[in-house]
Amino acid sequence: MQPLILNNPNRNFIVKIDQGELVSFLKNKEELIHQKGQPGWRNSDTEMFPIIGPTEAIDFTVSTPKGNTIQDQHGLLRELTYNLIKSDENSAVYQKEYTANTSIKNSKFPVKSPKEKLSWPYDFKFKKIYELSNDFLKITFEIEAEKGMPFMLGYHPAFKLSGNKTEICKTKTLEVTIQKIMDGGSTAFPVLNTDEIILIRENGQYISIKTKGFNNFMLWTEVPNMLCIEPITAYPYAENEPPLSEKLFNLSNGKDSFDVMITPFG
Repeated sequence: MQPLILNNPNRNFIVKIDQGELVSFLKNKEELIHQKGQPGWRNSDTEMFPIIGPTEAIDFTVSTPKGNTIQDQHGLLRELTYNLIKSDENSAVYQKEYTANTSIKNSKFPVKSPKEKLSWPYDFKFKKIYELSNDFLKITFEIEAEKGMPFMLGYHPAFKLSGNKTEICKTKTLEVTIQKIMDGGSTAFPVLNTDEIILIRENGQYISIKTKGFNNFMLWTEVPNMLCIEPITAYPYAENEPPLSEKLFNLSNGKDSFDVMITPFG
């Protein structure tokens, strides 16, 4: 599948999508997305579903109303392949589909995980919908599943930084430096009970990441040249909560929708 290019009507945004992954977002030729091959992370974006966070602490075994199942960190959705359903000049719809209890090869096995196969005891369809306007890129996640299916959802995009640690993440009540995020380590820095974060940059575009349905973020990087600003339905690393406790999960309504709007400005 060739990468897909989206243009907005004003022609000042160009978005490139490779097999469902957001690999480039240019505003007036300025790249906003972390590029593969650069230090920090091997991807540009991915999704965390139906689990967010570590499963090693519970021996990779997640309890559901339909019994126990094997999940690795951040879930099995990333092991599935997106199919392009439809597209036009400024929008695209991708879908992943899973049949309950199908064994899926774990790409982390055997180097990073002892579990060779993963599974989930529910059917689901997962759509990723891109819509590029004159002001922002909107990404909508639609999840179709059996009512009552437990799930967590996270979106995991990586943004390009200067490398000088001069950027700041800001909400209405909080400012976080890149150094503080790096000091947080692998568990990521929580920014809870908010639907918007603004990435303030010394040079170039500021970036607003505004969400609907998530209401939480976590921030992660181990290098100064990129930052993952991750909308999440729940933060899985809270010290006062047991790993992947029941209260961290949403329950499916049959069809659920979550939005992320990425707006460059300034």
